[in-house]
Amino acid sequence: MAIKKVDAKALDAILETMVSTVGESKYEIFEIEEQCRRDYEELTEELEEIRIKVAIIIDEGDALEVKGRFARKRLSEVSMHFNQFSEAQVRVAYERAHNLQIDLQMNRQSEKQLRMRRDDLERRLRGLLQTIDRAENLVSQISVVLNYLTSDFRQVGEVLEDARRKQDFGLKIIEAQEEERKKLSREIHDGPAQMLANVMMRSDLIERVYRERGANKALDEIRSLKTMVRNALYEVRRIIYDLRPMALDDLGLIPTLKKYLQTTEEYNSGVHLSFTNLGEEKRLPSEMEVALFRLVQEAVQNALKHANPEHIQVKLTMMKEMITVTVKDNGKGFDSTMEKEGSFGLMGMKERVELLDGEMTIDSHPGAGTLVFIQVPFKE
Repeated sequence: MAIKKVDAKALDAILETMVSTVGESKYEIFEIEEQCRRDYEELTEELEEIRIKVAIIIDEGDALEVKGRFARKRLSEVSMHFNQFSEAQVRVAYERAHNLQIDLQMNRQSEKQLRMRRDDLERRLRGLLQTIDRAENLVSQISVVLNYLTSDFRQVGEVLEDARRKQDFGLKIIEAQEEERKKLSREIHDGPAQMLANVMMRSDLIERVYRERGANKALDEIRSLKTMVRNALYEVRRIIYDLRPMALDDLGLIPTLKKYLQTTEEYNSGVHLSFTNLGEEKRLPSEMEVALFRLVQEAVQNALKHANPEHIQVKLTMMKEMITVTVKDNGKGFDSTMEKEGSFGLMGMKERVELLDGEMTIDSHPGAGTLVFIQVPFKE
């Protein structure tokens, strides 16, 4: 899937809106939680009061029940010995029993209402507790989201931009491969192929010269032919070396680097290239030797192509658990704090270093040259 160019400002604006919206939601949920806590405290106080009232009214009801039983007993006695009591005494006994019965009914009704209110408050308190718990969980989750938005998610733009660059880098690699194939095809056609065609023509010419002008002239042509074959062989070896130095497999990294820098210096007059090995000279795994050689090659070619240096220093240090490579030139340099758009050479170097689990830093300033520092972990 194609990755379109990311508008970092638009992404930041969207992100700020998301952060603001989520932050406001967190504040509103927090306010709801605080209001629920206040309601919970008020209802808890009211529930405590209701419980006290229920206890009091139960005690009152029990007392009324006792009094009612005595009043009913008194009324029963009066009714059984009606002739022994005056009308006033009968009336008092009846009214007392009746009033106590009414008071007891009212007491039971009040107790019922208080119990209903108590149960309602307990249900509401349980609901408030659940709401407070959910609000706390939501606030906690929103805090995680905010932390993600304000930290990890802010790197999304950089990640997308990096992915786009890597996609461009991949396309550039394909283009470079095709260009390299074209270059190789031209070099073989213009170099060894033409020379071999000339060898065939000169061989026919030698046979005719021998017949027409004698052996000495034929020997002169053979010597010229040998020079032509030697040049063709040199061109073939040069092409093979550019594809992959055979010395890298036969001799190892350090001798190959020495030979490469020596040859590069011969082809670039006015530029002095030096090599220093500060550690133990030993063989490395094949893929590591190839990667380190290509890193040095890319750094040197970048310096020659862009920096116009007079001197390039290459240093290699092989320690027990670390390999360090530095390539330093005294060229015109550049501002290494500003990432250069389209610098696929540097991106390719970073990709190689990452494949080796290493680190690469570039320190450069206009007019002060460039230092490429590479560290790669290594265990024998």
